[in-house]
Order: sequence, then structure tokens, then C-alpha cells
Amino acid sequence: MAVEPLDAATEAGPAQRTARPPLPPPGHAPGRPRRTLRLALAAALLAVPLLIAAHHARPAPYGDHLTRYARVAADSGEGAVRLRTRGAAVEAYDTSVRWRHTREGSRPLAVLAVSGQAFALWSDGMVTDTEGAEGRAVRWHRAIPDAAAWLRTPGARDGAGVLQPLDDSGTRMLAVVTPRRIAAYRTVDGDLRWVLPARAGCAFVPAAYLRRGSALLIAQPCTDATVAWSERIVAVDGLGRIVPRRAPLGNELSGRVRPDAVGKSFASHR
Repeated sequence: MAVEPLDAATEAGPAQRTARPPLPPPGHAPGRPRRTLRLALAAALLAVPLLIAAHHARPAPYGDHLTRYARVAADSGEGAVRLRTRGAAVEAYDTSVRWRHTREGSRPLAVLAVSGQAFALWSDGMVTDTEGAEGRAVRWHRAIPDAAAWLRTPGARDGAGVLQPLDDSGTRMLAVVTPRRIAAYRTVDGDLRWVLPARAGCAFVPAAYLRRGSALLIAQPCTDATVAWSERIVAVDGLGRIVPRRAPLGNELSGRVRPDAVGKSFASHR
């Protein structure tokens, strides 16, 4: 009976068979892992500009668009800027337009410029604070609660008297006056400090106001003829309604806040 010869690997035994280096897989070439790593790094570097572009292409959270037309000269005071509404935009100007602020689906009803800040009331019930001199950022947004029906009435469209500056021992405040309530916000960060609702059966008239020193007097007519005339006028300041022996609210900031630290990013005009 013929016996077939064994090959060298079979004769060597198990120990030598395991010592033999494995054969490379088909298509394998020396240095391939390094080339793969270099290709991955190159792809990652090429993706960075795409990621940055996608970030800048995101819509602004509140539909804001700021267009800056010119930088302000170093000797130009921030108080020189004036505000106006033109169509669906708020414009800051002196001898020419400095910047333009629009919001998608809304138009400005009233504007107020105070100490380098530009406040605006919009038709969707939003109040904004924009950096006044150069329009670099919208610092904060605040929504007026329960004011949608009033904003649709013809009397609210001119926005007269809705935005009122207040002062509380050097802490600047912004009062937003609507028929149902007066809300005061700290201007540096938009923090809501107090709310004064109108008396039952009465309503505030934003356009009917008068100033006496630091006090703001606002008309509050009532349907009930028995309500005393003194209750038909409300006096407020930075601390709220002016009444005897009221307790201070402590509107001062606990720490120093830079106005430019509370700004929000905005989309360029499209």
C-alpha cells in the first residue's frame, strides 16, 4: 500500500506550525494603516469649514436680523443716536443710518433710546434691547404676557407710552405699560423685577401719562363710577407702585454684569 509523503509543516509538528508568521490578507500592502489615517485626518480637516458654515446658517432664535452700515467714530457719543421705525424695521441714525434691525414675521410698534440701549416693542408682543451705538447684538428678548388681543387693536399700533424708562437709585429699569398690567425689567439683563396688574374693572392707558421727578403717573380709568379719582391714577417708579411704607425690592445686581456678556448671536440680513 502506497503511503503519501507528509509536507514540511506536517512533519515539523504543532509547535513549529504555530510559529510560522500568518500570511498577509489579499490586497494588503505595507504602510496602508498610515495612509488610511492620513486620509481620515484630511477628511476631518475638510469637514471643519462645512461645520462652521452650517453653524452660521442656523436661523436666529427670534428671527432677528441686524444690518450695520457704518462704525461709530471714537469721539462720537452714544447719546447722539436716535431711533425710528420705518416699515418693518427699527433704524438707528444720526446724520445717516447706523444700523437696521428687523424680525421675521413682525414689525416694530414703539422704540425708546436710553443710555446707549435701544428698546423696541414688536407686533408679536416681544420687547427687545439692542446695543444702541453700533447695533452689534440683541442683548435680550422678553415677551409681554397676555397682550396678543390688545396688540391687534388699532389703539396699540402707535405704541405711544408703552415703553417707559424708570430709575431706582441708579439702577435703570424699563416699564412696559399695557392695559392689563405694568411690568418693569432691569435694563442691563432684562430681569423682570415687578408686575402691577390693573384694578378689577379698570385698565391702564399707556398714552395717558405724566412725569413728576422720578415718578411716572399713568391713567387708570374704571367702568365703576364709584371708584375714587385717586384710584384712577397710578404712580410708579423703579421700585413699583408708590405707596407709604413700601419695602425696597433690591433691584441692584449681586455681581458686576457686563452688558456685552448678555448679548445673543444674530443672523445677517437676508
